[in-house]
Amino acid sequence: MKLLLTAALQNRTHLLLLIYTVIGMCLFTLASQLEVFSIGVMTKKGPDFFELFAPMEGGQLAKVEQVEASTAQARWKELDPQNKGVITKQEAADFVRAHGSPDRVGQAIQYADSWFNFNGNIANLALFLICVALLKAVSQFIHRYTTRTVAIRVSRDLRQQYFEHLQALPMEFFQKHDIGGLSARAVGDAGVIAQALTSSLINFVQSPFVIATTLLWCFLTSWQLTLLIFCGFPLIIGPIYLIARKVKKIAKQLQKNQEGFSSVLIDFFAGIQTVKVFAMEDFSLKKYREQNTRMADLEQKSARYDLSSRPIVHTMGVLCVATAMLYGLHVLQMNVTSVLVYCALLYLFYEPIKKFAEENNNIQRGVAAAERMYEVMDITPQIQDVEGASELKPLQDSVVFDDVWFKYDDQWILKGLSFTAKKGQTVALVGPTGAGKSTIVQLLPRLYEPQKGEISIDGHNINTVTQRSLRDAIAFVPQKPFLFMDTVAENISFGRPFTRKQVIDAARRAYADEFIQELPEGYDSFLAEAGKNLSGGQQQRLAIARALVKDASILVLDEATSSLDNVSESRIKRALHDLHGSITQIIIAHRLTTIEDADKIVFIDNGKKIAEGTKDELLESCLPFKLMWEMRTHDEELD
Repeated sequence: MKLLLTAALQNRTHLLLLIYTVIGMCLFTLASQLEVFSIGVMTKKGPDFFELFAPMEGGQLAKVEQVEASTAQARWKELDPQNKGVITKQEAADFVRAHGSPDRVGQAIQYADSWFNFNGNIANLALFLICVALLKAVSQFIHRYTTRTVAIRVSRDLRQQYFEHLQALPMEFFQKHDIGGLSARAVGDAGVIAQALTSSLINFVQSPFVIATTLLWCFLTSWQLTLLIFCGFPLIIGPIYLIARKVKKIAKQLQKNQEGFSSVLIDFFAGIQTVKVFAMEDFSLKKYREQNTRMADLEQKSARYDLSSRPIVHTMGVLCVATAMLYGLHVLQMNVTSVLVYCALLYLFYEPIKKFAEENNNIQRGVAAAERMYEVMDITPQIQDVEGASELKPLQDSVVFDDVWFKYDDQWILKGLSFTAKKGQTVALVGPTGAGKSTIVQLLPRLYEPQKGEISIDGHNINTVTQRSLRDAIAFVPQKPFLFMDTVAENISFGRPFTRKQVIDAARRAYADEFIQELPEGYDSFLAEAGKNLSGGQQQRLAIARALVKDASILVLDEATSSLDNVSESRIKRALHDLHGSITQIIIAHRLTTIEDADKIVFIDNGKKIAEGTKDELLESCLPFKLMWEMRTHDEELD
């Protein structure tokens, strides 16, 4: 519950809307109670015969079911002391009000009638009913609209904060969590929390106000009946409490299962080609069916508890209303108008209690969703800018890895790695698969933090500079290019204010301009999801163009030419050669011919640096490199 309040009150605008909501709820409750009062006004036509001519007991009119003629004659003389032969309705009402037992409903009706003359002027009564209806309609719209608006804005803000927090989390976090689960929390849980907030306002603001004010009216109408009705409370509260516990437990299970369900769908869409090529539709269908069936079972359980609460509360409410009518009319001898008004008030009293069970189920689901969402949002990013972090300037001297150790879980990936890349140099990282090459280039922009050692740029430890300035100084081309659903130009500029000329120049240097010009709308052509309307080589060249347009002082390529054909690779090799001396290049290459002109090659195996030098030096001094070179150049010649 605390999490829901935190989400609602973290914005001043939300607080203002909540105030409007409370005002609207109070006015709506007042209008509902005035409707009940209008029932009494319409049914109260004056005192009945047995009430007016009942004998006196202790100075008050007694409640009887028969009247003797002598008592009626004596009472007539009291009502008509001047012997006019007639008595008016007002005279009879005044007499009953003066000598009758305390009847707050009757007194209120007579007081209102004395002011507005409801019985004598039907137009006044009609106008009163219209005003009450308008008040109820307007106040209902205000509180429902503001409640819904608060919920929508809270959901929006939660999704925004969740996404912003995700961006600050390290890569290690994303390796431990599946995409389906993270996306389900952003899309589904935020909406559930918003709905729970709406239910919280109803249950903890509107309902207490309705119950308290209506209960006060019930006590004023008949304290005996009200005490009797309280006996039914435990029969209502008990089931609500038990059902709420069950709903929260099932809600957590259901939300967790939705994560798995989303993951199955994402895996299927991402690997649809593999599924079809291997004819494994039955395998995918089986996984989907298991998750789908599991979710349906949990939804059925949730529905069973959701739908059972209202019938229980409704049954108890009807029993209480029936008891009130019978006890009030036949035991307490209340008049029909008072009993009708009391029962109508009782309906207002029990209605929020009926809804409480349903709304509480929504709250429990929202609490479960909030707990899951804040599990992520409460994670403190391990990689943060230190206090007083400086801005990194473009590279002037060198990039240095000094005795760097890095492990993932309990496995060491890098073990005491050291090397230097001077300004303008091209440094290649080579070695067998799993040697730790990609980890090295991910440590440089601080996607991960080493456990030991130091990485510095121009003598500045990268931990002492801001992450943004560090990453601005690095252009990165990953092994798997990332393209989003937008135009070619936007994919190259990637949200930065580059001119069209700069974009085209970068595309030409990456040899992407030639295929871009053949697209229907050139640089304004819209790419499909993940660039599916381009070949792998074309996607990679766009990723390289994106890196080149950044004009950073450090260029990192993680097997960026692996998807290119020989002609495109040759062109990219020429483009990289043109950059030699102007920017520092750190390259991981599957094809060794790409890095044969590198100033320095660092051979890595099992997380350790085995050798370092030019291609010719390593061919002479490093046997593993020589074997790899001969094997891969032979394979490339066959290609």
